[in-house]
Amino acid sequence: MASLLRLLPAILVLIPALAGCAIFSPFAHLSPRECMIRVMYFESNRSSEEGMLAVGTVVMNRLADPKYPKSICAVIGQKNQFADGVLWKPMKEKSSMARAAMVADAVLAGRRHPGVRYAKHFHTAGLRFPYNNMYYVLEAGGNEFYEKL
Repeated sequence: MASLLRLLPAILVLIPALAGCAIFSPFAHLSPRECMIRVMYFESNRSSEEGMLAVGTVVMNRLADPKYPKSICAVIGQKNQFADGVLWKPMKEKSSMARAAMVADAVLAGRRHPGVRYAKHFHTAGLRFPYNNMYYVLEAGGNEFYEKL
């Protein structure tokens, strides 16, 4: 017990360093494809292929930005960025899951929604915020996509 207590400071230093490792990730069991399917399914309101493609494009735009995590699942799993439970809630609509899988495969193969451009943000369609740093570029799949200036 005493030897374990001597190691405690070193363990406490290592935990944050290891937190980025996949073995400590709450979504380590999901593949990038599964994460992409789930974000498209939940964030585009199971609507259209266009809406799903736009959501996938935002994820990939974030992945390319050094300010965001370095994996698809980590980008999607960031706290308060995407729908609550996006990586764990059950997906029940089989046709929407199939559509999301098809679009996820296209995004992972390099397809992007040209209207999204460099946008890394979106919110529910019908809302507009008057902030000077928001530039709206597209409405698709029940969402408004915008770039921050």
